[in-house]
Order: sequence, then structure tokens, then C-alpha cells
Amino acid sequence: MRHAGLTLAFVSSWCFAFSGPMAKYLITAGLTPIEAVWTRMAGAGLLLVAALVVIRPRALRIPRSRLPFFGLYAVMAVAGVQSLYFVAITRLPVGIALLLVYMAPVMVVAWVRLVRKVRLARAAYVGAVVSVAGLGIVVEVWQEVRLDTLGLLLGLLAGACSAGYFLMNDSFGDDVDPLGLIAWGMTGAAVVLIPFTWPWDILWDAFTVFATPAAGGRTLPVLAAYLWMVLVATVAAYILGVNAVRRLSAAVGATVASLEVIGGAIVAWALVGETLGVFQIVGGLIVLSGALLAQTATGSAPCRPAVTARITT
Repeated sequence: MRHAGLTLAFVSSWCFAFSGPMAKYLITAGLTPIEAVWTRMAGAGLLLVAALVVIRPRALRIPRSRLPFFGLYAVMAVAGVQSLYFVAITRLPVGIALLLVYMAPVMVVAWVRLVRKVRLARAAYVGAVVSVAGLGIVVEVWQEVRLDTLGLLLGLLAGACSAGYFLMNDSFGDDVDPLGLIAWGMTGAAVVLIPFTWPWDILWDAFTVFATPAAGGRTLPVLAAYLWMVLVATVAAYILGVNAVRRLSAAVGATVASLEVIGGAIVAWALVGETLGVFQIVGGLIVLSGALLAQTATGSAPCRPAVTARITT
């Protein structure tokens, strides 16, 4: 169970790592960042719902008592993370905003300890802090000095939504099918983002062209980049991520998921032409050390109790 969970978390973080680089192809072709997010959520949600209608219709049934949970998941765990992050980067340097979003492991550890009153192995705490420190080195936060109060608040809210994603994945019961939760979560997120996106104004012709995000990057069909973003960086990533947290814990899963930043940097280097500096390599090794340290907590942690049918608060 433990090794399977770690494997799922690791593969999930690498699938998520393609989301940023692939989105750059859409943005280069003429879409705005929020439009790229909407097409990602809408495409993945509709694909999953259609597939489940055919192969597993039971997964789409939502118990009436769980409607609030599904609604909160769509708004916070899916739409909230993406939209708040993209608004934050309009007021903050990208590196600072990214670091705030990936404060999620520390937030999860704090919530589990202070609210759920669950004692964690010391490795879980240390691993989360080490990973965040490594991310700070990766994004070279010391080079940016322009800070905006509202931007900082939005970045922290994005991190809190990200933490909520892991905590909610760790807390739903057997009356909720993970595939149905993901399908409705993405579809609901797309609906929530309609007023901010105006899908009818999206430049749909952008999906018919080839794009090169930057000098030295690879030229790809935008449609191919979009399909990869939907199938791998969204559908596969979310399914693997939810199942990983179910086998591990929210605290360990969130810390291992921080490897997404490192994977994204490597994918961007290979496809988009972005270079990796010394700080990115050193910071990446520190993040990896934190993730490895956190995963040792699963070996000494007590067996996870049966999951209740509602969120533990």
C-alpha cells in the first residue's frame, strides 16, 4: 500500500508537471492564461463524464447529502487553485506566487496536527519545511522585491485551496466514487469560471496552428499540446493524485506533490527551451530530499483509521 501510494504520487506530480509547459503553447497561440485554464477543466471534465456514462455510470451518482462536498471540491480544490494563482501573478512576481501556492504541504501538516489532532512523525514536518525551502531556492525569491498586499493574500488563498485539495481527497468516504468526484469537480470548475472566461470569445482557431513558445523551444501543434494537457496533465494527474493521497495521507501526498515544480522545470527545459540554472538544480535536489524525508513518515505512522463519510474538521 505504502509503496504503491508513493509511486502514484510521484507519477502524478510528473503528469501535473506538463500542465504549465503545455499551457504555454495555448497562450503563445493567442489564448489568455485563464482561457487556457478553462479549456483544460472543461475538456477534462466533459471527457471524464462522457467516459463514465459509458463504462461506469454509478460513479456519477452523487448522494444528496454529499452535494455540498462536491460543490466545495469544484470551487476550492479545482477552480480556486488555478484562478487565484493566475490572478496572484498579475500582482506578484511569478516566483513569489508559486512559492505561496506550494506552501500547501506546510498548511496541510499544520491542519492535520492542530485541527484534526493527529500526531505525525517528525519526518512529515521536516520534509514539508525542507521542500518549501527548496522551492524558494528554485524560484530564487531573493531576486524579487516588489510585493503587493492583495497579491500576497491571493497567493496564500491559492495555497490554502491547494491544501484543501489534499485534505478533501484524504477525507471522503466510500459513498463517493473518486472518478465521479474528479469528473464533476472539473466540470463544476469549468462552470464556475465561465463568468471570468467568456468561452464564446475564446480564439478557437488557435487550436489549428503550430506554436513555438520561445526561442530554442520545440514547435508543436497546439491541438496536440492541448490534448496532452487534458489527458496526461489533468485526467491522469488528478486520478493518480487522488488515489495516492488515499493510500498515503494528505501531509505526505502534498509534500511529494511539490516535485511538480521540479518536473515542470525539466519539461520546460526539454520542450519550451527554458534553461535550468544552478539554483534550480540545487533547489530541486533539496525539494527531492524533503519529499523523500516526508515519505519515511509513512513507515512509522500508525495505521490510517477508517475514513468517515464527511470531512473531519
